[in-house]
Amino acid sequence: MGLPPLILASRSPRRKRLLKQIGLKFTVRPSDVREDVLDHEPPERNAKRIALTKAVQIAKDLKTGIVIGADTIVVLGTRILGKPRTHAEARRMLRSLSGRMHTVYTAFALIDAATRKQTVQIEKTKVWFRTLSGREIAEYVASGSPMDKAGAYGIQDDYGAVFVERVEGCFYNVVGFPLTKFYKTLQKFLHDRR
Repeated sequence: MGLPPLILASRSPRRKRLLKQIGLKFTVRPSDVREDVLDHEPPERNAKRIALTKAVQIAKDLKTGIVIGADTIVVLGTRILGKPRTHAEARRMLRSLSGRMHTVYTAFALIDAATRKQTVQIEKTKVWFRTLSGREIAEYVASGSPMDKAGAYGIQDDYGAVFVERVEGCFYNVVGFPLTKFYKTLQKFLHDRR
């Protein structure tokens, strides 16, 4: 029995690159689910709910295939930092992260479109920023790079890479997809469907 088609319900170029990195063949069908964070839900539950909702939206129109949904949430203290809507908001986020530790949660969901079987997993990584200068923040925001990223930075970016002093946990989780946990979960998911 061959591998069923894999469908990524995300338009994230980082997630596409990471899945290709581990040799997976897949098609992309971006979900248009709103990534609404609910204040009464803890970050883990928010991320899992959003990832699953994205996968469900795409899987409902398919007869076969494994749909992959994902969501990343950045948390500083008790505050959830989403994607900045303006350059001013990106600057504020980066100033607040400067010199501090924050936590990155990435959830992913797998749904078998044929059987509707599903699983949702989450990975948590702690990230420490060094103290950033106002000039560094201004130049990074002016580049436009922070605008499509939770927490207003990408650890894999030119500048974002030098903001981070230390990571505790899965590095790829901070990029936007916890590769090891995903790979192990996918292998088990495929094995269990036989």
